[in-house]
Amino acid sequence: MNKANTALVLGATGGIGGEVARQFLAAGWQVKALSRKPAQVQGAEGIEWAAGDAMVAADVLAAARGCAVIVHAVNPPGYRNWAGLVLPMLDNTIAAAEATGALVVLPGTVYNYGPEAFPCAGDDTPQRPLTRKGGLRVRMEAALEAFSGRGGRALVVRAGDFFGPMAGNTWFAQLVKPGQPVNRIANPGQPGVGHSWCYLPDLAATMVALVERRADLPPFARYNMTGHWDADGSAMTCAIQRVAARHGLHAGIKAFPWWLAALAAPFNETMREVLEMRYLWQQPLRLDNAGVTAMLGQEAHTPLDVAVERTLRGLGCLHVKE
Repeated sequence: MNKANTALVLGATGGIGGEVARQFLAAGWQVKALSRKPAQVQGAEGIEWAAGDAMVAADVLAAARGCAVIVHAVNPPGYRNWAGLVLPMLDNTIAAAEATGALVVLPGTVYNYGPEAFPCAGDDTPQRPLTRKGGLRVRMEAALEAFSGRGGRALVVRAGDFFGPMAGNTWFAQLVKPGQPVNRIANPGQPGVGHSWCYLPDLAATMVALVERRADLPPFARYNMTGHWDADGSAMTCAIQRVAARHGLHAGIKAFPWWLAALAAPFNETMREVLEMRYLWQQPLRLDNAGVTAMLGQEAHTPLDVAVERTLRGLGCLHVKE
């Protein structure tokens, strides 16, 4: 196995990790992954699967042997027990990277930013979140920066809300009803308030491109992607409406039922997390990609209607009922 062209992707069964694994494979890399039940996924998409758990340090270290890169794209499903799981999992990844000399790659989020970062955040904008989840994300990046100070190497690629044909549980999936033809679009934003989106295949392609330039990166590299900037909060919902119409589906746009999320929050951890992130729909936050364009020339960018059509198709939202 060629270490220079081998990556371990943690979270390869999820939306982000799965897309990054596909992009690495398309770029000619060998890809390894962990699964608690490898027999169920063995051979999928050319990935070499090993039995293991990201919460078990020995499993991560064993899988990381012979890898130049570890992509840390593993997250607790449904936001459950973030405080108890995300930092120990990252500690295991960092320990494996220290032992093997691998570069750690983390998909970053806008949760790290508090109100003082609005309306535009660059790669080095201070991170002072007001939310619990944002605080955890800041601690994750601080751990990677400390790792780089000990001789390690880490890369964070930050983007707005993810969407894509296999992106999993995302905000896009809250705008429509997965598995059902589009007949209503719920807009969580306020009129005139911009919002940052990122098509997941574009994020993954940009991450792979940066990894392939890793010799030119500083020990701790952090880059923002602009992705799809919805300047007035209507571009995404209108794109969904246009794509649906091309498939004979007529969908109205309504406000997202925040009141319903508030009612469900005491009994549902996912809804509590949704409410905590509401501020990102109430104020505009655009990500400045000057750093990534200086390094790569441009970030990967799929036209919005193409990205939306692929996403709706992947969610099963474009079939017409007989």
